[in-house]
Amino acid sequence: MKVNWGTGIVISFVLFMSFILYFVFKVQSNHKYDNELVVEKYYQKERTFEKDLEKEKNAQDLTDKLVVENLPEGIKITFPKSYDFKAIEGKVSLYRPSSQKLDFDVPISLSSPYLLIPKSTLVGGRWDIIIDWSYQGVGYINKEVVNI
Repeated sequence: MKVNWGTGIVISFVLFMSFILYFVFKVQSNHKYDNELVVEKYYQKERTFEKDLEKEKNAQDLTDKLVVENLPEGIKITFPKSYDFKAIEGKVSLYRPSSQKLDFDVPISLSSPYLLIPKSTLVGGRWDIIIDWSYQGVGYINKEVVNI
């Protein structure tokens, strides 16, 4: 049987497509390659983007800034001393880039001018922390990266 160049091109094209499809199916069926979204409700999050930028600017304009410290006891978030800590509201979102299953939120309810997140609730590695808080109707967002 004689194979001309046109048949050779078709055979190589079919082999290449089979090769690519094999790896696509392998990655999709293997749980080692988890296809997680960074944010569950991406389009809803996109709608609040302008407000978040304004909150970040408010946080940058503060003279007495919020401080995030990595201590042996845990992560300590100290709010500005010039603010009445009882009037501060919001939440702290802890995001783990390597696993969505470890993400969690902590509501801000303060009995002192700082919030301590114990290390017992955190797994070692990188944590992205988003502190979305408000004081007297003005919103602020602080973003930090902490390695434990």
